[in-house]
Amino acid sequence: MPTPIKMPALSPTMEEGTLARWLVKVGDSVAAGDLLAEIETDKATMEFEAVDEGTIASIEIDEGTEGVAVGTVIAMLAADGESVEDAAKAAPGDKPEAKKAEETEADDSDKKKSEAPAEPAKAQPRESAEPQKAPPAPKNDGERIFASPLARRIADQKGLDLSDVKGSGPHGRIVKADVEGAEGGRPANEAKPGAVAGSANVSMDGDAPFEEEKVSGVRKVVAKRLTAAKQEVPHYYLSVDINLDALLAARADLNKMLEAEGVKLSVNDLLIKALAKALMRTPQAHVSFQGDTLHRYQRADISVAVASPKGLITPIIRGADRKSLAEIATEMKELAGKAREGKLQPHEYQGGTASISNLGMFGIKQFDAVINPPQGMIMAVGAGEQRPWVIDGQIAPATIMTASGSFDHRAIDGAEGAQLMEAFKQMCEQPMGMML
Repeated sequence: MPTPIKMPALSPTMEEGTLARWLVKVGDSVAAGDLLAEIETDKATMEFEAVDEGTIASIEIDEGTEGVAVGTVIAMLAADGESVEDAAKAAPGDKPEAKKAEETEADDSDKKKSEAPAEPAKAQPRESAEPQKAPPAPKNDGERIFASPLARRIADQKGLDLSDVKGSGPHGRIVKADVEGAEGGRPANEAKPGAVAGSANVSMDGDAPFEEEKVSGVRKVVAKRLTAAKQEVPHYYLSVDINLDALLAARADLNKMLEAEGVKLSVNDLLIKALAKALMRTPQAHVSFQGDTLHRYQRADISVAVASPKGLITPIIRGADRKSLAEIATEMKELAGKAREGKLQPHEYQGGTASISNLGMFGIKQFDAVINPPQGMIMAVGAGEQRPWVIDGQIAPATIMTASGSFDHRAIDGAEGAQLMEAFKQMCEQPMGMML
């Protein structure tokens, strides 16, 4: 019996994803554990493995298709001894999940006049669709034109009439390859109505040239979560100036000791450890607001803000209070690399008990960060710079860093936040305390 391959839920909160790339093609034999496709979630691009063996009979969703609901049939697998052709025909013809993605794309585009008579309201079944006017009827005697969302978008950009395009996909479905080589009906210099064609177009809000860039899934999640954080979480901010000279000297000594192991500590690695130890020393500030309850954490899982091409993401150093500086440095280097490549697994960025964001490498002196719910605080650290500093009653130059904590006032009172800032300052100025 043919086996449908469905869009997987790659994280507990995933409802839909983008089928970024197929790693197999129709006719390929696969075994359990073989890679089938790359799926882009709201945070990362992940590889999807086969759970059964057989032959790929059909690919139902083209690569590049966005908004594919979890559970949508994306391909059909023929078992050993089964006919590939029969397995392909067994694919659902008009699945609700797939239909939703197609019709959303179609509704967002400006339909060609020749299509308009044959496209009823999307809630109606396709059997009820009949031509309303005299223009040439679309294929299949007035039925809805079957085309992938990506093919529709390309056709609309090129001014193609999909009723004139012959589909090469399953059951005659029009796919990307069918429209890429077709000649468009819109002049090359004519922009799509109501859309941005490129940097030469003029915005309705002004005459500055611009290019339109689609918002990534990561950026959408960041925008949604941080907007909610500023609207719902009562922030307050506390700042301290920290003398980094002792920490920098300790880092230099430790790097000499670790050189043979190929490990090099960054200042940020030490700050992660300092925050973790400070949180464990001030448990009253190591909490999160959960409505009717507070969660008091017994382990410091530090989320570290990392900039990626798709947007901000926060890989987590779990149990940072218990790990050595060498372990933190090694793990952070690996996680940061995966974050920038979009290859973090859900367990590597979901969770965390507090966050740290460091913009010191950009020369930023001081800033206030937005709390990452449901966490109760985030530490924002700026650049270390030479400033006049009073040492033993004398003014002398010292390397000073400003650290600013953002706190959720529903869970952490001002005095408790101040105690955490004091403990963090002490850890940085007396770094031997991190080793205990």
